[in-house]
Amino acid sequence: MVESKDSEPNTARIPVGVVGAGTMGAGVAQCFAAAGHPVVVVDPDAAARASGPERLRTGIRAARLLRRQDPGPAEERVSWTADMTALSDALFVVDCAPERLPVKAEIFRALDRVCPAEAVFASCTSAIPVAHLGSCTDRPANVIGTHFMNPAPLKDTVEVATATSTGADTIRRTLDVLAGLGKKAIVVGDGPGFVSNRVLMLTVNEAAAVVEAGTADADTVDRVFKDCFGHATGPLRTADLIGLDTVVDTLAVLREFTGDDRFRPTPLLSKLVADGSVGRKTGRGFHSYPSPKSTDPRPAGADSHV
Repeated sequence: MVESKDSEPNTARIPVGVVGAGTMGAGVAQCFAAAGHPVVVVDPDAAARASGPERLRTGIRAARLLRRQDPGPAEERVSWTADMTALSDALFVVDCAPERLPVKAEIFRALDRVCPAEAVFASCTSAIPVAHLGSCTDRPANVIGTHFMNPAPLKDTVEVATATSTGADTIRRTLDVLAGLGKKAIVVGDGPGFVSNRVLMLTVNEAAAVVEAGTADADTVDRVFKDCFGHATGPLRTADLIGLDTVVDTLAVLREFTGDDRFRPTPLLSKLVADGSVGRKTGRGFHSYPSPKSTDPRPAGADSHV
């Protein structure tokens, strides 16, 4: 709908919560910590919490190398826990949990129980309507979508989704916070997948169908989009960066909320996920990649524009 107007960034430091210690959660935590905010990352999965700090360190190294920025003692500002009550002081919380309705619903119910009345509940959801997430709380006016792109520290723009129930103060505070992170915001209305993933996920699914039909291989499909349309990456490399498991989860949400069978994952996409070939994070998806344990400090897809 509109792009946020340029304004002086708000440098006020507030307690921030991030739910989810995966790739996106660590990246969003880095964004806030680099801007000086104290951040608590909550994840019930012990393995995710154990690997989260290394993802954060990798992201900080990449920011220094690729942006020539020094985020300072960002790592020291981030703590990791399994306890949701650790967010009892958080004034801005970003949900970065997997794209599954029951998981998101329980998170928002828990946030409603433990967070201050004035806390903003922002979700990095790829496709779930903001109104649905707001209905899981007693304060839907505080709920907004903040769709960070991956890798979050290296992408300048956030798709901000607002429901009719989202309060004007919540929108103002969210845009203010994002400006303080050095992010531009494009504000859109509510709906399954908002703008980006309502279009992108259908494109990915159709690109997979083209490969499955034998019309072209994955490299050729992506080259068409790069060379003919000027895209930095094609739809299938973009899908590999997102994670094909996340793509399938997002397609399921879109199909549930739209009733449109075009969002049913193609057999090839489903097979890749069932085989564990979910993209860059496993080293293989539609394309093959160096080992995910590579010492290269750049996050996967740091040169892409997802």
